[in-house]
Amino acid sequence: MNKTFIIAEAGVNHNGRLDLALRLCDAAKAAGADAVKFQTWVTEKIVAADTEMADYQQRNLGGGGSQFEMLKGLELSYAQFAEIKSYCDRIGICFLSTGDNPEDIDFLLGLGMPLVKLGSGDITNLPLLRYVGRRGVPVILSTGMSDMDRVRKAYAELQTAGAEDITVLHCTTNYPCPPEEVNLRAMQTMADELHCKVGYSDHTLGAEVPVAAVAMGACVIEKHLTLDRTMEGPDHAASMEPAAFADMVRQIRHIETALGDGVKRPNPSEEAIAPTVLKRILAARDIRQGETLTGDSLAVKRAPAGIGVDCWDEVCGTCAVRDFKKDEAIEI
Repeated sequence: MNKTFIIAEAGVNHNGRLDLALRLCDAAKAAGADAVKFQTWVTEKIVAADTEMADYQQRNLGGGGSQFEMLKGLELSYAQFAEIKSYCDRIGICFLSTGDNPEDIDFLLGLGMPLVKLGSGDITNLPLLRYVGRRGVPVILSTGMSDMDRVRKAYAELQTAGAEDITVLHCTTNYPCPPEEVNLRAMQTMADELHCKVGYSDHTLGAEVPVAAVAMGACVIEKHLTLDRTMEGPDHAASMEPAAFADMVRQIRHIETALGDGVKRPNPSEEAIAPTVLKRILAARDIRQGETLTGDSLAVKRAPAGIGVDCWDEVCGTCAVRDFKKDEAIEI
């Protein structure tokens, strides 16, 4: 990838409605995202009936309850995801979805999904990591709730099973995430230790942190997208509305341009300015032919012509080849 791969995380912000899911696809495309990503599961296969909602889910929904009931209300069917994939193809945006078990993975890859995105909740799921690794497709792995040892083990499991193209996303599993919990430098730590591509899955409010992540080397950015942050649901409050998402994409693209290729050299515009800005060696006063040129008799100033100051040591100690008037360019 020659640019940051920006994923609009629609997630469950469709509230279990196909029409809202399709509108999220449109919003992601209009905002300039490279992909729109959902979450595919069968509730009975991923959560026990008596599992309570996470603290952030209770906070964002304004009350308690079971994860089973919440997820069942947000679940979309395989047939609906097939419609979403077809719609993404028509409008020209990459469709992605996080699968929670091998059946989900098989279904999504069967739709033509180009990679597997594994959520933070499955970083310890050895059977799923090994299954995905055996598929031999590119993998994006989120690492929320994990220390470096856990990340290292999950990465090794994927590699050992056969995955060759793995991108690891730094992530803080809190919705919304306060800046003091982000710890972006951990992304660089993973890049240095695993020698892999890294990115950032963001749950903060605003664009500053994902833009900073790109400046620090992220090749993938994932950010939640919602049509309306005031909608009822577990993730809307930590998501970006379409206009703000589009602005984040613009900022990221500007940062990519500003990062350049890393070669230190003057730009053509600087080369045009340099003759009038870089300083030259001039006579500090009238100098007679044969006089030894010293720091007292030489001046350093901007001038239209003359010897550059980088030749100072070559000029000092030589004899004036002719008379020079004050502020005249020195010749040797």
